[in-house]
Formats: sequence, C-alpha cells, structure tokens
Amino acid sequence: MNTSIYIAKRYLFSTKKMHAINIISGISMLGILIGTGALIILLSVFNGLESTILNMYSNFSPEIRIAPKLGKTFDPNTSQFKAIHQDSRVFSYTEVLEDKVVVQYNGKTFIANIRGVSEEFLKNPRLDSIIQDGSFTLHLDSRPLAVMGATVKNNLSVNIHDEMRSLRIYAPRRGNGISLNPGDEFISRNINTAGAFAVQQEFDDLVIVPIEFTRDLFEEPAGVSYIDLNYKPGTDLDAIQSDIESKLGSQFTVKSRRQQNTALYQTLNFEKWAMFMILAFVVIIAAFNIVGSLTMLVMEKRKDIAILTSLGANKQLIQRIFFFEGLMISLIGCAIGIVLGLVFCILQQHYGLVKVNETLGVANNAYPIDIRYGDFIEVFLTVMFISVIASGISAGLSVKSLDDIKQDL
Repeated sequence: MNTSIYIAKRYLFSTKKMHAINIISGISMLGILIGTGALIILLSVFNGLESTILNMYSNFSPEIRIAPKLGKTFDPNTSQFKAIHQDSRVFSYTEVLEDKVVVQYNGKTFIANIRGVSEEFLKNPRLDSIIQDGSFTLHLDSRPLAVMGATVKNNLSVNIHDEMRSLRIYAPRRGNGISLNPGDEFISRNINTAGAFAVQQEFDDLVIVPIEFTRDLFEEPAGVSYIDLNYKPGTDLDAIQSDIESKLGSQFTVKSRRQQNTALYQTLNFEKWAMFMILAFVVIIAAFNIVGSLTMLVMEKRKDIAILTSLGANKQLIQRIFFFEGLMISLIGCAIGIVLGLVFCILQQHYGLVKVNETLGVANNAYPIDIRYGDFIEVFLTVMFISVIASGISAGLSVKSLDDIKQDL
C-alpha cells in the first residue's frame, strides 16, 4: 500500500486527542453525505417531473410534426406523404386542420383554437388519462362530437352532459370581401360535446373535433395545417426526421417533439441545473470544512510530522498524507450519500413517501421519480472535484508550517 495512503487511513480512523478534530471531520463528512444524497434525490425528482410533463404534452405534441414553411395549409394528397403514411414503422399518421374560432354556448362567448383531427389521432393510448369529464369521443354513430380543454369549458360554463345544448362555432368565411350583412362574413356550425380534458394551459384552450367538421367549417376540402406522426417503439426518430426532410425539401418544416416545445425543455433544464448549482454550493461549504479539520490535525500531529521528516520524508509525502485524508473523508461521505439517495428514490417510487398534493388522485399524488444512473456519475464527479480542490488546499497548508515544526521540535 502507498505509504501516504496508509498513514492517512491511520490518521482518519485513529482516536484524536483533540475531540474537536473528530467533530469537525464528522461534520464535514455529514455535510458531504447530505449534499450528495440531496443532489441524487433532486435530479431524480426533476427527471420524474420532466417525464410526467412531457408525457402529458405528448398527447398533443407528436414525435414528428410536418408543417408548411409558407401559408397556413398544404395538400397532403401527394406521393411523398402517401409513402410516409405507408411506412411500416408509423404508429399513427394524423392529418390536422387548426385555426382560431369564436365559440358560443348558452349566451357566453370565447375565442378558442379548434383542431380537426383524422381518425388515427385516437390511437393515442393516454387520451383517457387527461379527461376530466365525459369521454374522449369524436363520433357518435355518424354525428361529430367535440372534446374541449378545461379553459374553454370553464369560461363557457359548459355542461358536458346536457345534450340539448350544443356549441356554436363561428369561423370567418374565406375568400369573400366585406359584406353589408356581417352575418355573411362568418360560417357557423353546431356541435355537441363529449368530454373535457386538462393538460397544460397552452393546450386547454383547444376544441378537438373530427377533421371533416373543420373542413366544412373552414371550407377547406383537402388542405391540412400539419401532419402529426408517431412511430413504433425502437424507431430511430433522428434518422426518420432527416429522411423526411430530404424527401420533402425546403417547402416544409419537420420538427421533433423537443423542437416543438423548445421553451418547455429549456425551462425544465434551467430549473433542474439551477437547483443543482445551489445544492453544489452546500457541498462546497461542507468540503471546505475539511480545511479546518486537517489544519487542526496538523497541529496535533506536529511530533509525528517531525519524526517522519527526520526519517527522510519530504514535503511531497507529508502533503500527500493530508491530501489523501481529506479525500477519504469526502469519498466516504459521497459514497454513503449516493447509497442513501438511491434508497430514498427507490422507496419513493414504490411507496410514494412524499406527496405533491393530497387532493390529487392516488396515482398522481406522489412526487414522480426517474432514476437515471448517468446522474450518479455526474454527482460523484462533481463532489469529488470539489473535494480534490478542498483537500489540495488543506494539504498545501499542512507543509507551509513544516519548517516551524522542525524548529519547535
């Protein structure tokens, strides 16, 4: 065993004459332990929140979205789009026609986005999980139905179960000039409601209807606003996106889910790493307690240091002894912190120890946890980097007074 490591280990586990050294070393180790465990838990919680939010967004944010670069609509009835639809890897191919409309119900009015979707939209298995009232049904026999966001429902005070009252939806008539009769400038259609959903604020002003309804409302017989694509598990989405871009050329934009929600991803990452940095400062404070601990240890071991130097130990050996002792304190605290953080995360996953909101459903009232083992490597490297710096400073201070120790002894 390396001499400096052996002596450092003996110093670490031996009983000190000055009990304050034991206390300060213990506090340093405890601080690193708590900081490390908190970092593991924090990253896992943010991973869980990110996965939960993105899963909610995935109901309305497809894996790939194709939209025109110019204009509001395009004709999907071309050989390129038919080839995309016939790809065996495609799970759902949804044609979407969307625009702003005025929605009227029982004398109240609200400006909403109406989104007409083709039948494959209903392949999404998670649609029922976001329904607050009613069901996610777009057809009853041959009659179209609407499913609205919570914002629309609340502003219009819609009674989903009242079949006698329907939504009246107004859209500007396209291609006509100004008319003397204002009523001629709008097309209006009635539609009954089947349910109401809640996801996020930016989606809760939507009214989802069959695409045939919006084609009639907007007098758009063939055009669509965009094509939403979801693929079977295991598909290389980056390769698919590049392939579609090369086939469609510069007239279309092809966006991944991350590109569709750039602001959301940036916000989640900023919050996650801002909290990471705050907790990293806790680890820094704990790590630099090692400086005080090792300084006091140098004072206690003055005679040992003098004997070692008399036997031929140079400054580098003395410096390495205290460097490795500081590193051992950090390593033990870091290792225990990682294990405790992992145990807590596993318990939270299985038993939901910490709740988000007791008023939520049983499946949703516990903080979500997503354990990613790459986070453990990041935390370990961060803590050890901080510890190496703190131990290096401590070791440097230990040899500064070496000449004074020799003179005193």
